[in-house]
Amino acid sequence: MSDKIFVTGASGQLGHLTVEALLKKIPASQIVAGARMTSKAEDLAAKGVEVREIDYAKPSTLTAAFKGIDKLLLISSSEIGQRASQHGNIIDAAKKAQVRLIVYTSVLHASESVLGLAEEHRQTEQALKASGVPFVVLRNGWYTENYAASIPPALAHGVFLGSAKEGRISSAARSDYAEAAAVVLTSKDDQSGKIYELAGDESYSLQEFAAEVSRQSGKNIVYKDMPEEEYRKVLMGAGLPEPVAALLADSDVGASKGALFDDSHTLSRLIGRPTTPLADVVKAALAS
Repeated sequence: MSDKIFVTGASGQLGHLTVEALLKKIPASQIVAGARMTSKAEDLAAKGVEVREIDYAKPSTLTAAFKGIDKLLLISSSEIGQRASQHGNIIDAAKKAQVRLIVYTSVLHASESVLGLAEEHRQTEQALKASGVPFVVLRNGWYTENYAASIPPALAHGVFLGSAKEGRISSAARSDYAEAAAVVLTSKDDQSGKIYELAGDESYSLQEFAAEVSRQSGKNIVYKDMPEEEYRKVLMGAGLPEPVAALLADSDVGASKGALFDDSHTLSRLIGRPTTPLADVVKAALAS
């Protein structure tokens, strides 16, 4: 029998890309997309994907939504500080619905990571172990798009800001991680208990990132390294909520300590091709 696969957060960027990747591998009838606002997944419904309403924070929406599901992709919540409890709701509901496999998107080297955001991922990984439900952990590295989002202000001001010092970042495009999730979800091999440390094939410092933006844009962009607190205030001044600004600043400091570096090439082996080059993401960002 064909597995029924549920993707949570399907209206978000990673979830949407994962559904798109799944559609290249299996029929739409095998895919269920979960979203808090189903109207944001109408394009998936138009492709034959069933869309079900779920809310990580409302357990009452979950067990019924997971009925008949064999494999579940739990994409980590975007609500910092509430992730562990929300993920716990998903895990409990999946267990009640007798889901056979949970695939969870964690963070690179979660068990020993110095990143502030890693703690809730560690708590979720522990909850998965305690649940008794077979699970796989996809420890995703940084998305290159996280830095590409700062290209427009860098072009406007001639400076790219950060707190990563000389730290090397092994990022990959969000689509690379989505493809990896689709590979694991559709694998015929037993994936239970596996932990994948996923990162890009190449690494770069933020100085090198700024140099690539300069090369492609023809504008001189310099990298300015800032103390964590100062960078956090700059991000807040740019309109980011305090928790998000704090997370990004902390992550840059973590990068300076090697938290975003990995040279195992596990991601490219899993997807069967090289990960998307930094230059390609920069090019796409400049084109948009």
